[in-house]
Amino acid sequence: MSDKPTAVRVYLARVRTALADLPDGEIEEILEDVRPHLVELEAELGEGARVEALIERLGSPESYAAELRASGGYPAPGEGATQVVAPTAAPSLVKPRIAFWGLVLCALALALLAFGAAVTVDPDVLIGLLLFAPVFLVSLVLLLRGGVEPVLALPEVGWLRTTMAKGREQEDTGKVLRYLRSLKPAWWVLCAVALLAFGLLFMLRHRDAVLLLPFLILAAAGGLWAGPRVGADRRLLWVAVPVSAFVIGGALGGFGAVMDLFARGSSPSGSSPYYSSSADHYGNDQLTYGGREVENVYAFDADGKPLTEVYLYDEEGRPITLTRYACEYSTGGTRKIGEDNRFPRPKIEQGVTDDQGNYNGYNGYRGACREIAGVPFSAAIPKVTVAATPSATTTSPPTAATPTR
Repeated sequence: MSDKPTAVRVYLARVRTALADLPDGEIEEILEDVRPHLVELEAELGEGARVEALIERLGSPESYAAELRASGGYPAPGEGATQVVAPTAAPSLVKPRIAFWGLVLCALALALLAFGAAVTVDPDVLIGLLLFAPVFLVSLVLLLRGGVEPVLALPEVGWLRTTMAKGREQEDTGKVLRYLRSLKPAWWVLCAVALLAFGLLFMLRHRDAVLLLPFLILAAAGGLWAGPRVGADRRLLWVAVPVSAFVIGGALGGFGAVMDLFARGSSPSGSSPYYSSSADHYGNDQLTYGGREVENVYAFDADGKPLTEVYLYDEEGRPITLTRYACEYSTGGTRKIGEDNRFPRPKIEQGVTDDQGNYNGYNGYRGACREIAGVPFSAAIPKVTVAATPSATTTSPPTAATPTR
């Protein structure tokens, strides 16, 4: 590969010199924006094109730099020199830094909350945005009052932009970045579609999420409007960055939720685990108490007598249905025989038998299983006494409710 500078490199070097009074990050971004156009023009002029040919088409690099200044709203070289040579005092970086890091913090919060909401399909997770809304408002107010130039002049912002500019100069990285830049229009359309999809998905699962839909529509419209204009007005980053962060976080969360559904062998329309976050190998919910799985439930009356044929329901009338198992005597294992909410169930013990066929849970050779009916323990029910009130003069015996079947 020849080390001789091309016409584009020579032309851009002179443009860089004409813009030398601007911050380094700004210069790199301006040159990156115009470089693809110059490369195309050089290819159109043919191999071996000289810098003079570019000057004939575009004018001198200095006049071209002046046009770039005017289009970007930058001060003329004389004005910039006056401001730099005779500053009255070093500008404070506190407010610009709050504006910048407020944007970064809110973008990260949006991404994480969107991720959590997508994983759980629960819009209530987004209530956490209220904690970061004041931070974003302070950042936005400082930006509008001080302008975007002090923010772009921050050392951390300059380092970031310089690093990105160096990445563009590398052949492989530059190709990837240029390709991603070419996808910007499609990205904002994708963001709008994703935001609307989030809103509709939340509404299908939670009707109250209809209150969230107007905000998502507003965010989608804001992304479509602000995204393509960020290059001309950097203040619009305070719209484009939060929208992009929310969409990226929600997309990653949705992908994780789908992978989890496939891993568990269930679907979004399946029953939700009201009492457990896991399911058995038949895909049925598991009942847990204190973090431990409960396989059986025993009920007693006030006298400590065990009850049979008890059917369990939750507060909304939904049956607490669990998988029912029985012994598979041919293999010594267990098998599924159904699903119901009837308790108690026979206790299943798996062990082995010895050569004489005697059951032994610890020693032996052949697998075995047995079902133990009844209640394996007794319960002492505490007696509840009700103190008589002083104003009560007569009492009536309690009326026993007759259960219906």
